[in-house]
Amino acid sequence: MAHGWLILADDLTGAADCAIAFGRRGRAAAVSWGEAVAVAQDRRLPVLAYDAASRGLCAADAARRHAAVLTQLVAAERILFKKIDSTLRGQPAAETAATLEYLKAQAGAAFGVFAPAFPATGRTTIDGRIVVGGRPLEQAEVWQRDHSYRNADLVDVLASAGVRGVKVRLATIRGGELRAAFATLAAQGDVVAVCDAETDDDLHLIAQASLPAAPSTFFIGSAGLAHALAGLEADSAVASLRIPTSAHGTLIVVGSLAGASRAAACKLVATGTVAHFPVTPDTLLNDGAGRAELALAVMQRLAGGGDALVEIMMNDDPDMALGPQLAQRLAEALQTVAPSIGAFAATGGETAAALLARFGVNGIRLADEIEPGVSLGLTLGHLSVPIATKAGAFGDDQSLIRISERLRAVRTKGSFT
Repeated sequence: MAHGWLILADDLTGAADCAIAFGRRGRAAAVSWGEAVAVAQDRRLPVLAYDAASRGLCAADAARRHAAVLTQLVAAERILFKKIDSTLRGQPAAETAATLEYLKAQAGAAFGVFAPAFPATGRTTIDGRIVVGGRPLEQAEVWQRDHSYRNADLVDVLASAGVRGVKVRLATIRGGELRAAFATLAAQGDVVAVCDAETDDDLHLIAQASLPAAPSTFFIGSAGLAHALAGLEADSAVASLRIPTSAHGTLIVVGSLAGASRAAACKLVATGTVAHFPVTPDTLLNDGAGRAELALAVMQRLAGGGDALVEIMMNDDPDMALGPQLAQRLAEALQTVAPSIGAFAATGGETAAALLARFGVNGIRLADEIEPGVSLGLTLGHLSVPIATKAGAFGDDQSLIRISERLRAVRTKGSFT
């Protein structure tokens, strides 16, 4: 039996990579953000994803924003999926606490199934702790650069926001009695089952034991769990999205500091298929003439049918606090190029959201997944072009090449298939 879903995320790329798990199996899916609640409230769409844009907020503000969004968008016909970052960036504990409180107020109790593993991108969960590429999360680049908690033990993380978590280890996941274990925990009420998972099969077992879900049950995880839940439903046919062909080029923007995105940008430049436009923080913050020159050069490249790669260049010790400001300044600078864009790609949810808002986009109708964590769709609003979004740390050094090639094929053929 097919279910309706509401996916609530803290950033844009996360909202998209979870929603496309259902979309690629024939379920109509869209992402919206900001004030675009009309898109998010569209009951005709079985899968709705909303970007609460809370990744950069403090715990209290993130909780308040999630509570407000839940009040607007939760519906009886939809199961709630609370999307979190698979490396615990942002405020997943506070947001989970807000979700528990909301569901408790509606149903009298709440039960969360928490499985953040995303094996396809090298993220697993062992003994209630996140592992990245076979190493503890605390040793990963992303944790060294940005983290909200003192360690990556998920029960400790939840406890920091007053949420009780209980570890469900691999032996239980694989032991054949998982549904009974979940039922026991759910009967206790106001608790989150913290599930280990090393493989996609483990996530499938978790999903299988969780559905059908009671109204008080919700899911917490990344796209790995979303794919497992979507995989329980039979694939259905959906009309392929078709668009007018475009002779304009693809705008690719790299705003993420993740090493994976920087390496992919270098490889893409080396192919000679894009014009590279590096831009420094100083230019974005202090050089109006430099920003205007950048916009003109990018617009001319795109209008002539060539692809353009705009990359925010950072030193080895970047000021993380500048991230939102740099994304906004870049979006302001590139706003005028919108009419010349034939397709668009961005790494990093904050960067993508800032640019799309300036382009007059209020949603994305999802069509396909280029690779794990990279969704493909069509922008909604004043600009209607093919779009690919990718979390900064996902993928390998060939990811942007594959994204560029796929977008070129879509915009020249006028079809996503």
